[in-house]
Amino acid sequence: MNTLKPILGSYAKEDCQFLMQAIETEFVSVEEKEKRIQSGEAHYSEMINKENAPSKEYMALFNQMLGKYEVRLAKEIMSLASKMIIARPDYGMENKPIVVVSLARAGTPIGVLVKRAIEFFGLKAVHYSVSIIRDKGIDTKALDYLTDKYDAESIAFVDGWTAKGVITKELETSVDLYNSANETKISDDLFVISDIGGSATYCATMDDYAIPSSILNSTISGLISRTICSDKTEGGFHGCVKYKHLEEHDISNWFVDKIAQNFDYEFANGNATYLCPTIRKEKTKQFVETLMAEQGIDHINMIKPGIAEATRILLRRVPDFIMLKNVKSDDVSHLIQMAKKANVKIIENDAMPFQACAVIKKVTD
Repeated sequence: MNTLKPILGSYAKEDCQFLMQAIETEFVSVEEKEKRIQSGEAHYSEMINKENAPSKEYMALFNQMLGKYEVRLAKEIMSLASKMIIARPDYGMENKPIVVVSLARAGTPIGVLVKRAIEFFGLKAVHYSVSIIRDKGIDTKALDYLTDKYDAESIAFVDGWTAKGVITKELETSVDLYNSANETKISDDLFVISDIGGSATYCATMDDYAIPSSILNSTISGLISRTICSDKTEGGFHGCVKYKHLEEHDISNWFVDKIAQNFDYEFANGNATYLCPTIRKEKTKQFVETLMAEQGIDHINMIKPGIAEATRILLRRVPDFIMLKNVKSDDVSHLIQMAKKANVKIIENDAMPFQACAVIKKVTD
């Protein structure tokens, strides 16, 4: 029997339980973290920086994006939930719920909303948020917990978006290894809102747009940090930090309530894309390879395509430059604001297949 227990962020228990352990750790600066990552001194999952509250100006841009896209996101959530219900036909009852498993943190608010949408249809679902880390895989202790409590086949993974497909591949590899070792049948299907790189199993759109939850960090994800996997987490779930100093800025519950109030049965058309076209994957690959050659970039991990990923880089890494398809687009106004504040170069490229792309600065020799 598994003795590990979930923790709660700022969400209600029925909305989200985090299969993580809250830990105490020293914060490092963004600059120091970048140096350690690039020098090979430490893996990105072993360090964390302290998040600051978003400025009033930045929140004004967030609210602008929310006003523009809240109904669209509600439609896409309903569409994705419809597909999940169809993909898990034996589940959704009180004693056999659909187990929505979001990939923290980008997937966390989306997981809350998908769980609510499933219940809007009158079916039963539960939602847990788990850690998955590039090079290290999904938290197998979390999978142990879930398979102890629920049928393995009831699990459905959710993320906010995909770009290059790195986490998609990590999920596929991790789940395959786990199933082989434990004789389970967890599906590695991945449900996402936006799949700009063509790597998810199900997506609601392939558009690169400013999903409102993508432009904030912990204050829209239950006040939980990015996940940590280090010697401090050995023997338990992957770790996280609770950002209690940001409580007064937390809009996690307000956000999901605001999106959910737009739920409507007419949105339940199940039109989420299945097996997104390989042409999109090829365009992504070509763009990344060309950019690496033109800019002399020696590692694919230095390139982060899409508005959501570019936002993450500007918030918590050291960017070299950002590339925008159209600098006049409202969807990238927050990127321009952050780039100007940090003196990051902006390049316009109207031929790129995304709205935005960030390139991480090389800080080591």
